Amino acid sequence: MNTLWAALASGRAAKLGVRRWLGVLLLGCAVSAHAYEVTDDAGVRTSFAQPPQRVVSLLPSLAETVCALDQCARLVGVDRYSDYPASLKTLPKVGGGLDPNIEAIVALRPDVVLMATSSRAGERLRSLGLKVVSLEPKTHADVQRVMLKLGEVLGVPDAAKVWRVIDAAVSAAAQSVPDSAKATRVYFEVNQGPYAAGESSFIGETLTRLGVKNIVPAKLGPFPKLNPEFVVRANPDLIMVGDRNAIAMAQRPGWQSIRAVRENRVCTFSPAQSDALVRPGPRMAEGARLMAQCLTDKAPRSAVAGAKP
Repeated sequence: MNTLWAALASGRAAKLGVRRWLGVLLLGCAVSAHAYEVTDDAGVRTSFAQPPQRVVSLLPSLAETVCALDQCARLVGVDRYSDYPASLKTLPKVGGGLDPNIEAIVALRPDVVLMATSSRAGERLRSLGLKVVSLEPKTHADVQRVMLKLGEVLGVPDAAKVWRVIDAAVSAAAQSVPDSAKATRVYFEVNQGPYAAGESSFIGETLTRLGVKNIVPAKLGPFPKLNPEFVVRANPDLIMVGDRNAIAMAQRPGWQSIRAVRENRVCTFSPAQSDALVRPGPRMAEGARLMAQCLTDKAPRSAVAGAKP
C-alpha cells in the first residue's frame, strides 16, 4: 500500500512540475509579447520590455506632448525651460537640452530620457545604461509624427486621436480668419537678431494654413537671421512679435517707415503666448488661434495694398 501511495504521490509531483514549467513558459511568452522596439529620429533603436514609467524630458515640446497624451504623471524630471503645464514647474530641473546635468538625470533613475536630436548628451547617457529616445519636431508633419512616436514609446493607444483634435483646432482657427485678411503680408519675428519665422518653419506653415503671406521665403530657411533692411524693403502689412523683442524692434533704423509700424498693425505676445507660438508641439493649435485673432484684430481690410519687396 505504501508503495502504491508513493507512486501516486510521485506522479502528482511530476504533473505539478510540468504545470509549473508550463506556467513559467507561458508567463515568459506573455512578457515577450509586450516587448517592443522604437526607432528614433537619430536612427537609434531602443528596446522596451514594458512602457516606461519614469520619464525625463530635455525638450519643452516633448514634455508638453507627454502631458497632451495624458501621461504627465510619468515625468520625473524636465529641462530648465519646461514650464507648461504648470505641474512641470514643480519637477526637478536637470539643466538644458544642450547642457544637461548628467548626474541629476541618473539620480532620477529614468526608464527613458527624451531629448532633441541636436543634443550631444545621448551617447553619454547610453554609456551609463540609460535608454534614450531622440525626437525633434520642426514642422506640422513632425509634430504629428513625434506625437505618434511618443504614443508608441509610452504605450498610449489613442495618440492619433489626440493629434486629430489638435489638427482640427488649427483648421478651425484658419476658418475664423476674415476673408478680408487673407491677403495680409506678415512678418513674424521669433527673436532679436532679428530671427524670423520663414515659410518652411512650422510657424510659417501655420501662417500658410491661415491663408496669409509670409514675407520671408522658404529659400532663406526655417528661422533665418535677417538684415533689418530686408524687412524695411519688404514693408509687411502686419508684424507679429513677442513683447520681449518689440521695444528693440521699434528702435531699428528705418522701421518707423514700415507700414505695419506706421499704422500700428503690430501684435505683441506675452512670454507665455510666445512659448505657445514658438514651440512645435501640442499647443500648435493655441498658437494658430493667437495668430488668427491677431489677423482678425489688426490686419488691414485691404491687405493687397501693401507694397511688395
